[in-house]
Amino acid sequence: MNTGSQNSGHRIAIVGGGPAGLRAAEVAAERGARVTLFDGKRALGRKFLIAGRSGLNLTNSEDFDSFLDKYSGESLHSETWNSILSQFDNRALREWAAGLGIETFVANNGRIMPTPVDGKMRATPLLRNWIARLRELGVQFKTEHRFTGFGENGELLFDAAGQTLRHSCDRAILALGGGSWPKTGSDGAWTSIFEERGIRIAPLQASNCGWETTWPSAILEAAEGLPLKNLKVTAGEQSQRGELVLTRYGLEGGPLYRLGPILRAQSEPSITIDFKPDQSREDLLVKLGKVKRNFVREAKRRLHLDPATCALLKFLPARGPWKRPDQLVDEIKGCRIDLLRPRPLAEAISTAGGIHWEELDENLQLKKLPGVFVAGEMIDWDAPTGGYLLQACFATGTCAGRAASQTSP
Repeated sequence: MNTGSQNSGHRIAIVGGGPAGLRAAEVAAERGARVTLFDGKRALGRKFLIAGRSGLNLTNSEDFDSFLDKYSGESLHSETWNSILSQFDNRALREWAAGLGIETFVANNGRIMPTPVDGKMRATPLLRNWIARLRELGVQFKTEHRFTGFGENGELLFDAAGQTLRHSCDRAILALGGGSWPKTGSDGAWTSIFEERGIRIAPLQASNCGWETTWPSAILEAAEGLPLKNLKVTAGEQSQRGELVLTRYGLEGGPLYRLGPILRAQSEPSITIDFKPDQSREDLLVKLGKVKRNFVREAKRRLHLDPATCALLKFLPARGPWKRPDQLVDEIKGCRIDLLRPRPLAEAISTAGGIHWEELDENLQLKKLPGVFVAGEMIDWDAPTGGYLLQACFATGTCAGRAASQTSP
């Protein structure tokens, strides 16, 4: 990799056609670089399009100090990370989308999403306009080129239709994704390439995913697929409000996504659910009255419990049989559920872990591979859903694109 000083027009290779790679290509091309973007799949932005099927969370309108608190990572450098996000923040991302002709609006929980067209919120119009802009900037695209490593002279190696292709460039930006949704191309296969070169990597783990537990058959018969609404879910010292869904393998839902880092750190992961967070124990006891039998049935009627909650209260092992109202109320306000493990990485929305921050400089350049930058989920950071994931991909792509196109990185 040539890292010497040049006047302009660096030959920059981008590997990865997701949001981080596309943004890096855009920034570098705008600064005069000659950019070639490679992707292992036939179409660009496959994961981006899948994420947009149910509404594309581009970023979040939350106050930026609180916004920054949503990120974590085994080796995350807060000062460096905050600087990277500040250089392309949630306001800048919204302005960028407007520049592509995509208006946005603030949805519930502060999520910023594209304004619906014909009643639909899809990622396709944004991606189409984005790729058109990149073509206008002169970016060259080479799809169905799977990255396989580095050559002896630092060139990039690709498998293209069964043939090995070597590509020389002045700088390279790798945005190969994490290990979730491997059918879109982010299969985590790059980790072995970097580990062979002595680059430290925090193991890739499933993030923003469901968690497994063992349900009695009676619970599944009564409540599989049903929602548990308006909960407060606690893990360790943190709590999250929201809704869960009872599945055949365990539980799924936003509160678990937010509490994922805490649960992964626990040797015996568990959560405690408050099924009535807006009512005190005393209030519930008053409403339940002097019930002496059929406690769960009476609680369903008097406390307006949903069917899934009733199934848990009735069939969870080592609970009950309830003999007094206060016993049941204590369970309603603090139902502990032991968890086994997160769902497999391939099912997760995103990935925790990645290249250790000690391996990177402040511009996301690999210290052991000068001239090679990384962006997106390859790096050891984690975030919940709600716009924080895409924001980080855009911000790291922006940082890497700027640095790689500088005269002296």
